[in-house]
Order: sequence, then structure tokens, then C-alpha cells
Amino acid sequence: MLRKRGQKGFTLIELLIVIAIIGILAAIAIPMYRAQTVKAKLSEVTNSMSHVASALAAFYSEEGRFTNSTMTTAAAVKSSLGVAVPALSEGGKYISALNVAGVSGVLTFWATNTGETAVDGMTIIMSPTITPNGSIIWTYSGTMPVAYLPKR
Repeated sequence: MLRKRGQKGFTLIELLIVIAIIGILAAIAIPMYRAQTVKAKLSEVTNSMSHVASALAAFYSEEGRFTNSTMTTAAAVKSSLGVAVPALSEGGKYISALNVAGVSGVLTFWATNTGETAVDGMTIIMSPTITPNGSIIWTYSGTMPVAYLPKR
């Protein structure tokens, strides 16, 4: 009597199903990875903005107003507010330009070198709102796609 041996290995259908599942997972994971990479690069921009905003808030708390001068370079921000900003012209990677509007306190930073064309050259703006008790609430806006703006 002949005995039939057990099959070893996978069928073609099983292999195709595994490949399809891997393809679906890759189609979801790769764009999410790319977006998170861009957000990580933008953290240099948002962290710098946060430091400048803190310095402006301290100035406002001491003087009762924002600075009178508009600052358009990292060197000007450092000399006026004592905050180092890693702008592209001074060794940074992801900040191509900046503007600190002295009278209004509005911060505008331009992003660059993120690898995302929808982000490079776009602005992130932090605008202060003075509450009745004198505290400052900062809000983000700008030409940056909303997905890349901080959630604050």
C-alpha cells in the first residue's frame, strides 16, 4: 500500500496573500513615515520659534510692550533677545529666513530643506494675543499645510 507524504511548503495562493498584505502595509506605512520625518525636521523651526516667543514674552512682562525693532536675521534676534536661532545663513538646516515684528510680536519663520515640496518655502507664524490679565496666548498659522503645524 502506498502512503502519501505530507505536503511541505506554501501554496502559490498563500504566498500571493502574504505579498498582498505586505504591499498594503507598505502603502500605509511609507507616507506616514515620510510625514513624521518632515515633522521631525520642522521641530528645529518650531523649537526656535518657541524660544523666541518665550524671550518676547519675558520682554513684554518686564517692559509692558514688545520690542520696537523688527528683527530679520538670527544675529539680530540673538543681540536683541539673547536667543540663538539656527538659521540657514548661520549654520542651521531648516530655517531659511525669519522675521520678528517688534511692535506686534508676530514671529514668522520660513522652512527649507525638509524634503517635502509642500513644506519647503512655506511659513509658520506665531501670533501673540494678550489676555486681560496680561498673559500671552500664542497661536500658530501660516502658509504651512495644517498637517505640519504644531497642535498648540
